[in-house]
Amino acid sequence: MMRLNRILKHTTKASVVTCHGGKEKLWSLPCQHLAQKTSTRSLDIFQLGNKAAIEKERARLADEMNRGYFADISELKQHGGKIAMANKAIISAEAAVKFPDLEVNYSDGRTFKLPIRTSGAAIDAVNLAVVKASLVCLTFRASSQRMVNSWSVPFLEAFTDSKNVHLYEVSLIDSWFLCLSPIKRLLLRIMRKSHASENNAALQRQIVYSFGDHYYFRKELKILNFLTGYIFLLDKFGRIRWQGFGMATEDELLSLISCTSLLLEEKK
Repeated sequence: MMRLNRILKHTTKASVVTCHGGKEKLWSLPCQHLAQKTSTRSLDIFQLGNKAAIEKERARLADEMNRGYFADISELKQHGGKIAMANKAIISAEAAVKFPDLEVNYSDGRTFKLPIRTSGAAIDAVNLAVVKASLVCLTFRASSQRMVNSWSVPFLEAFTDSKNVHLYEVSLIDSWFLCLSPIKRLLLRIMRKSHASENNAALQRQIVYSFGDHYYFRKELKILNFLTGYIFLLDKFGRIRWQGFGMATEDELLSLISCTSLLLEEKK
């Protein structure tokens, strides 16, 4: 037994190396040292290859940990979702920024990308024409639908006969469970049955859904609070020319309608 223990002790301090001819030879390098060198080398390669991705994910985690549900609730109690006042005047084409691409689904499963713009390759997928003005209303929670309605209903009434205007109500769904393919299909089927039949007006409320991770989409639009509604007026190039938040006021609705009319008159 003592001899066996000595043999085991000796072999744990050595590594087996295959020599020429297929024979194995004991090498006197300690196993712990060999493992340390191997793990360090692997870690260095991993860090070098994914350093940017690691830093990006680390920044994201820190960002999301600093902002939570209770912060949204606190803000909602303070201002009722009115995180800022809407633009009073139209944003010039030179100063306007592009609305980031967002993949959305109709309840019948058809997929396309917003915004629909003059160079949009996804237009053919759903036969959508490029129009001079599009109102895009974003909600992250069902509770903010009332806010969106305060904008979309008057907008629909004001431009009901216009063929050069689009209105999109977008529900953004981040839940990993609801984004699973079978659940997503079931949810879209339920939504399709719940939609009332539309009228024959030129302007229709187009209700669409976006599934997946919207973190970087939100970062581009500086969206923090999930409990409020976000309203964007886009031109035919997909640029944001006006923006509103929360519940609409009378003055803000007048501003929205005025800015939309200006877009319809733009020649370029």
